Amino acid sequence: MKRWALYLIAVPLGLGGLVYLVGLNFSLPFADLWSRNHQEKDTPRDAGRIPDGNAVPQEVLTLRQKHQLRPLTEREEGIRIQDLPNGIYGFSRCGVVELRATRGNIYSLEIQKHDGILFYVGYVSDQHIDHYMARHKNFHILTSPHPREGASSLLDIPVEFVSKCEERSDEDGILFDLFVKIIPELHI
Repeated sequence: MKRWALYLIAVPLGLGGLVYLVGLNFSLPFADLWSRNHQEKDTPRDAGRIPDGNAVPQEVLTLRQKHQLRPLTEREEGIRIQDLPNGIYGFSRCGVVELRATRGNIYSLEIQKHDGILFYVGYVSDQHIDHYMARHKNFHILTSPHPREGASSLLDIPVEFVSKCEERSDEDGILFDLFVKIIPELHI
């Protein structure tokens, strides 16, 4: 009997020492296992979210600095976009009726207001940049709020050039499909 007690103590201690020495990690996320709200990552509920840790890309910071923009304040949230001052940026989805001060964790485009003009700011493919620069009529620009494969060029396009904006699901999140009917001729 005494021998079995010795084995019951020695075997778990030996296995624990072995695990420690080998560096294996058998920890379990007990808080997640017992939580009622536990969901697997990348569920459909997370489909419109921007991945954590996304810093503002340098190109966007440079564009903000170039136009001397300040962030929309929380106090200015809810004010009609026409009544907001020039020199600001905020975030919105397709409607662009009002801006939010922070992007939060959902997909939304940066909207900049300067020189009395509202701009959608997002990442597009080089092909879409070519269409825009060639002043084509009736074309789509698929825009993403962050750089992604095949869409790494930053574009700011006046909201008034866009006749319709639709949100489309993609494996990377949400894309904004901007329908550009016509780009007015510049009179210089």
